[in-house]
Amino acid sequence: MAQENRGFDHYFGHLNDYRVLPPYNLPADVYGTPADASNPSADGTTIVTPILMNSVCVENQSPSWNESHTDYNRQNPLSDVQPPPLDGFVYISAKDAPSNGGFDLGGTRAMGYYDSTALPYYYFMATNFATSDMWFAPVMTRTQPNRMYLMAATSAGHVYPLPKGSPALTNKTIFELLEENGISWKVYVSDSNNNPHPIGGTLFSMFAFSQQGPGLQNIVPASQFLTDAANGTLPQVAMIEPGYSSGTDEHPASNTPGGNIQKGAAYVSSLINGSMQSPSWSDSVFILTWDEGGGFYDHIPPQLTVSPDGIRPSDLAGPPNSDICYQNTTSLTCDFLYTGFRVPMILVSPFANKNSVSHVARDYTSILKLIERRFNLGSLTLRDAFQPDMDEFFDFVNIPWKTPPSPPTQPRTGACYINQVP
Repeated sequence: MAQENRGFDHYFGHLNDYRVLPPYNLPADVYGTPADASNPSADGTTIVTPILMNSVCVENQSPSWNESHTDYNRQNPLSDVQPPPLDGFVYISAKDAPSNGGFDLGGTRAMGYYDSTALPYYYFMATNFATSDMWFAPVMTRTQPNRMYLMAATSAGHVYPLPKGSPALTNKTIFELLEENGISWKVYVSDSNNNPHPIGGTLFSMFAFSQQGPGLQNIVPASQFLTDAANGTLPQVAMIEPGYSSGTDEHPASNTPGGNIQKGAAYVSSLINGSMQSPSWSDSVFILTWDEGGGFYDHIPPQLTVSPDGIRPSDLAGPPNSDICYQNTTSLTCDFLYTGFRVPMILVSPFANKNSVSHVARDYTSILKLIERRFNLGSLTLRDAFQPDMDEFFDFVNIPWKTPPSPPTQPRTGACYINQVP
């Protein structure tokens, strides 16, 4: 399951503060927000440091292609010099504030973060089970291309959403690969966007396979997930789509009460808790992540990687308002050779290594590789093939969580407003 638009420092930058306390008393070994983290103000005259958010809602950010590249390097987004300054988050947040509600004109919300007070369920699960502090979105842009990678390990050259009316992608997805090999699967859809069939609520619909035969038949309402878990009839592989239109996807919004992180976290907790309390728990792995960083500050840069298929960005706009990288054939940041920014992840399973943190760089096409290795399938593209395996997350001998823990209840009553920071 991939929720929406939250970065690692934004959610888990202060995970160490939780882990070092009793009853855990763990070392502060998470690559969290450093003490000197900052960004220049939008006008470049002052320094903006991280801000603990009091509101569980936040005005929308702008994590698209141009904006993400400016986050990466404000003055020279085409530069391949490492490490990049990561100095454009506040600037972009301020620049786009007028079109995102117009409240935070200084862009300081880009430096906002949450801790265990707002998100006790996520902090508990990330600490007790397994997590990673080097887990990245696949590409430096917004939701749709990243979710293409989540399902197909490529965006087929797209850095923007498919234009309305364009044909669906014919790239093979993990679901088609599973179907070809007799592996059961489902896509559980959290809402249907008023479409009579659940396909209306899934971005799997970007792919042609979703619209025919088994692809269409295996898209079902998310309410069925808990029923299948309780009955022990979950498929071998499942993807749960977030509630894009029901306010449970954690996406920042430009209107209150949109983007309520506690509402989203409470919904996720109902799914994970239902799984832990079911007969399906004994042989399950639930991976929770976020599709991209959402334009929030992170102090770890995107990582060099491999192009999935050699296709360069194909939908960049030309003059008069050319996109960053338009007709640039030399900069690595202008190709699919860098990941996106870090995003949180939590791996929940009876086999999950207790209290473990991976420091190995991966993007979340690693999930595809885990599935491919588990069922002896081939890779979809060079990108998922390139990912390190996920063996370090598991202990299949001792089965650390044969009996699952009892997590705290995720509150839903935090103050929700977007007309001021914090």
